[in-house]
Amino acid sequence: MSAHILVVDDDRNMCELLEARLGRRGFSVASATSAPEALDRLAARPCDVVVSDLNMRGMNGLELCERVVMNFPDVPVIVITAFGTLETAVGAIRAGAYDFVTKPLRIEELRLAVERAVQNRELKLEVRRLRRAVEDQEGFSELLGRSPAIRTIHELLARIADSDVSVLVTGESGTGKELVARGLHRQSRRSAGPFVAINCAAMPEPLLESELFGHSRGAFTDALADRQGLFRQASRGTLFLDEIGELPLSLQPKLLRALQERIVRPLGSDAEIPFDVRVIAATNRDLESAIEEGRFRQDLYFRLNVVRVELPPLRTMGSDVLLIAQHFINRFASEMRKRVVGLCPPAAERLLAFPWPGNVRELRNCIERAVTLARYEHITVDDLAEKIRAYQQSQVMVISDDPAEIVPLPQLEKRYILRVLETVGGNKTVAARLLGVDRKTLYRKLEQYGAASGGGED
Repeated sequence: MSAHILVVDDDRNMCELLEARLGRRGFSVASATSAPEALDRLAARPCDVVVSDLNMRGMNGLELCERVVMNFPDVPVIVITAFGTLETAVGAIRAGAYDFVTKPLRIEELRLAVERAVQNRELKLEVRRLRRAVEDQEGFSELLGRSPAIRTIHELLARIADSDVSVLVTGESGTGKELVARGLHRQSRRSAGPFVAINCAAMPEPLLESELFGHSRGAFTDALADRQGLFRQASRGTLFLDEIGELPLSLQPKLLRALQERIVRPLGSDAEIPFDVRVIAATNRDLESAIEEGRFRQDLYFRLNVVRVELPPLRTMGSDVLLIAQHFINRFASEMRKRVVGLCPPAAERLLAFPWPGNVRELRNCIERAVTLARYEHITVDDLAEKIRAYQQSQVMVISDDPAEIVPLPQLEKRYILRVLETVGGNKTVAARLLGVDRKTLYRKLEQYGAASGGGED
């Protein structure tokens, strides 16, 4: 859809001239011969840009600009003036004008000003849409992706976030299990309480028991003072038991009793102390197999697995790899204060082809390294780790030794651009931002591919 422009000038001939010339350059143009008429038109049908003459009878262009900024803050105003002085420019900017052009009017100069204003408006609206999307997802905004599996997980998390049921998060190492646990905590009624995490594989059994349940002074040699334990430290909050599949079999009955009775008995104490926490556990192990092998109690498994959230491996998420990579590019480029805006097509193809055994954690490390090494605005294949470069190269050799079957660079670029566009649901503004190009460049390439009319607009 072309941008809609409202031209305002009390000279009807000038209105007709600008309507014709801007219309021939792809804009949808309407006109008004006075400021009050322009405001009425805006109230009836908002436009993308207002182009107004400065000197008009009655309400002039600067007064109109002030009214538009007040009542239609998303609509940029370009002022046309015959007085190209510093005072005129300052007056236009103070009135809230996005830009101004001087007479004698050059239509190409006006066209460029209008295109810049349209792009600025679209960027502001897109930032607002993204901010609303993040606010809607809140705690789960970092669980990125548009694949059906990720959308299903978002829906499930939203349904269970505000309950107190125990949750078991499963998935390969590096898929973001703790991220999900923290998101559930932030979204829950317990968000004002503490989030306490422990890795059950990170400490020996005696120390782990003390960490979880606490101990009394003198319970063992180094017990010089009472210790609350994590169940009590997480009071009115969330306790995250990571790597629950590594919990020693001898501790499992005590954990089961604590979860059933909602009480803990510290080491060396006869007192039973109540606690109020929500328990979220996570594992990359197959607990069903562990139960069959006698390494994990079935009753504890049922107690923990009231609701199960299974995170998919990155290799199954298709084009979501590019969205997640772009997220990390933005983060690390900002942290390092480097001008890195995206991936070049060959680098993107390498990321899509790689199986990512370390999942999102490995992709994060890959992008951090690439941004650190990047010499240009776009990450190139040379910026990627050798194993990622070599993986794609070896696959090309396996597919064919015939040079005629190697994809040319323009074809690679086409596939990448169309895949990004598909990933973002056809939204060309978002696609252009991810690709690091302006919308005009993206449209030109899509026309070359015969795909300019495909997908959604903005």
